[in-house]
Amino acid sequence: DSMFFYHNAAARMLIDTSGAVTMPTHPAFLATPSTGQADIAEDSEVTVVFGTEVFDQGADFASNTFTAPVTGRYQLNMILRLDNMDTAPEYLQVGIRTSNRYYRSIIDPGVLASDPVFWQFTVSVLADMDASDTAFVFVYLQAAGVVQPDIDTSDTYFSGYLAC
Repeated sequence: DSMFFYHNAAARMLIDTSGAVTMPTHPAFLATPSTGQADIAEDSEVTVVFGTEVFDQGADFASNTFTAPVTGRYQLNMILRLDNMDTAPEYLQVGIRTSNRYYRSIIDPGVLASDPVFWQFTVSVLADMDASDTAFVFVYLQAAGVVQPDIDTSDTYFSGYLAC
């Protein structure tokens, strides 16, 4: 037999006959952009727009931002594809910004021989977050060159869950 744990008439944890444990209200989300963002502005932090929630267990993701429902350690992951990159800027940063700190990937596109058709970035972190802290994905393009990078919709994701 399976074992269920309830609180206020809602199932909070299930242990099935194989020993697998599921928690249907445990915070977890996966979001993707529903439309691309063209010509990312220079010299400003641009928030990546995530219009499609693949899932949002706990309803903690809205308006491109995850809000921690409880204090804990959250595994946050970002995969971001930029198309039409320019080699002129001295640097380009992408990452996850939480209320406590930045977690970013940075490159110097000037070392490349030509403008890449696309470039994919990944950032994964176990982040400390207090209840009501927020997290979102950003792009920062240093001011130089041409305003041309675009955020691709098919290969861009933001996900996370409460780890402990």
